[in-house]
Amino acid sequence: MTRTGSVAASWLRPIPSGAAPRLSHAGHVGHADRRLGELALGRPPGVTGSQWSAAGRTRLDLVVCAADTGLPRFAVRFGAPASDGSPARRADRLTDAVCAAVGLPLLRVESSTLGGADQVRRFVAYVLDARACAEGTDPDGGDAVGFRDIVGRLPDGRRGPVNDLGALARADAVEAYVAGRLADPIVRGLHVRWSGGPAEVWGWVEVRPSRCLVERVRLTTLGFSCGVDPGRLAEDLAVAALRERLRDLDGVSLVDRDDLRGQVHRLAARRDSFDGGFAFDHLCAD
Repeated sequence: MTRTGSVAASWLRPIPSGAAPRLSHAGHVGHADRRLGELALGRPPGVTGSQWSAAGRTRLDLVVCAADTGLPRFAVRFGAPASDGSPARRADRLTDAVCAAVGLPLLRVESSTLGGADQVRRFVAYVLDARACAEGTDPDGGDAVGFRDIVGRLPDGRRGPVNDLGALARADAVEAYVAGRLADPIVRGLHVRWSGGPAEVWGWVEVRPSRCLVERVRLTTLGFSCGVDPGRLAEDLAVAALRERLRDLDGVSLVDRDDLRGQVHRLAARRDSFDGGFAFDHLCAD
């Protein structure tokens, strides 16, 4: 498993202990709204002045540091989805390159719904707990159950994976269906992993007959691992985003089910661009 925050650590400066953290969890503290340029001792080799100037202004939602030393271990950034080839996507690639150069692992979540301060803190606490679990697990010694697969009592009383970030959304969908607010209680989805790139997830629920509420999330894990597969983690985030929108269905934008199927067809046609191919051809069936 990747030991985050260890590569090129000499280029990272500790955040002073006097700075009030926004999060304290599992031996780490999190500092909100920091510029990338604040975290480095200087411009690292291989990064031009213009690249450093542009990327250094990037604001990170939460910088997670070791509580004892103040050294950054990884950073988290939430943002709206960006289209390929857009200025925002180019800026993301530049930020990725500079983070790699200074040795700062980065988690980027692209979502049109998620991103509030409380959501960021809950997400960081989750990945810290997942990483601690992974570091204490020895698969070769018979420890077969990972953090995401730990079973316990769910909010609706059933037993299931208690570390599923989408568990509350799945329970809410059933309640909304019983109340007549949804046409179908099942939350569906798919995920792919772009070769050398992020995990992308589509999650949806049928609100009206043949009309779906859709959420899409991209998760980039640059130099970071917490023991939960990025595709699975992104899928849980997409379902959690659906929960936010299920709170108020008045005026939400819905997608025709046939249109959604057509979009899945077009995604499937790009299967050669995915690590592991495309495992959701059944969603293309009429």
